[in-house]
Amino acid sequence: MVDALGVAVVGFGWMGRVHTQAYARVRHHYPHLALRPELVTVAEEVPGRAEEAAAQFGFASTTRDWREVAADPRVRAVSITAPNFLHREIAVAMAEAGKHIWIEKPVGLTAQDARAVADAVAKAGVQGTVGFNYRNAPAVEAARDLIAAGEIGAVTHVRIRLFSDYAAHPEGALTWRFERERGGTGVLGDLASHGADLARFLLGEIASLTADTAVFVPERARPAAATAGHSRAAGGEPGPVENEDYVSCLLRFASGARGVLEACRVSVGEQNNYGFEVHGTTGAVYWDFRRMNELGVSRGTAYQDQPVSTVYVGPGHGEFAAFQPGAANAMGYDDLKVVEAHRFLRSIAEGTPYGATLTDAVRSAAVLDAMARSAERGTWVSPEPAG
Repeated sequence: MVDALGVAVVGFGWMGRVHTQAYARVRHHYPHLALRPELVTVAEEVPGRAEEAAAQFGFASTTRDWREVAADPRVRAVSITAPNFLHREIAVAMAEAGKHIWIEKPVGLTAQDARAVADAVAKAGVQGTVGFNYRNAPAVEAARDLIAAGEIGAVTHVRIRLFSDYAAHPEGALTWRFERERGGTGVLGDLASHGADLARFLLGEIASLTADTAVFVPERARPAAATAGHSRAAGGEPGPVENEDYVSCLLRFASGARGVLEACRVSVGEQNNYGFEVHGTTGAVYWDFRRMNELGVSRGTAYQDQPVSTVYVGPGHGEFAAFQPGAANAMGYDDLKVVEAHRFLRSIAEGTPYGATLTDAVRSAAVLDAMARSAERGTWVSPEPAG
């Protein structure tokens, strides 16, 4: 028997829309899922935005106050897609109200925020899933399996990149993303959080690191009205950019492997250039998000002049079979969020975590905090323990 599960979405910008679409699609791809999500309510403080969401997607009700969601007995699970500075307050309140939470990274502004949410979820006995969507790509899961099986030998080093131009335009609006108190550490939380999670997912824990950061667009115009996504605000009152546009980081893993993680939100000419290259003693594996369903793989015994083959992931890799019947049929970004929705709902149905958890969020946040400390001190530092 399939049980209905009342869900709510708090914050209806682009990511709120992505979560909503994932709920709408999840049973199309996972017909045997024991829960059927029902869109109960959407909370959004921008006037008219919640009503538009309800009209398009069929939410039963709307509100401008997320606290009404916490008090609503119809709601059993909540997607938290509000700005970063609201994550901790909203997530703790939802957990204390007995709601399961699916929350976007980086789960607050600091590791302390992430720990507070993790503690609230554990105390309440609810499930918590985190939006580290890139680890859900079947090719990334295939790369992890390949590495774990020793098919490229012992891992020696990795390079992880996350380059984007979403904030490159000098007329980009000075939204909350560029403020220290509301947007935290800028590109560290926005992009490098994914990089830290991928590093851990593929190679295990990071023992120490040293980082450098920079702001390349030091001033932006304040928007005159509510914004969505990465809006422009030409002619508005100028204000300072308070957090990082760029980070580069050297990593030392507990395994002894070395790594480089680099992220930038103002890279002209780069659109979602995300990926990794992992090298081992007998081979290598390569992944580019823009060719999400492919892996470059080199393995064998030649050592020198060893060729790289393109592998198209298929139904035997990760969750690919839920979306496509054969290799080289493409999956896309939104599909990764459907995978995430499935794992969230399965966690609730079975009472066992699936996918990225708040423990992963805490450990990623500890890496980001270490990056910020290292950049300030100019030294190698170790991430704080997760506990």
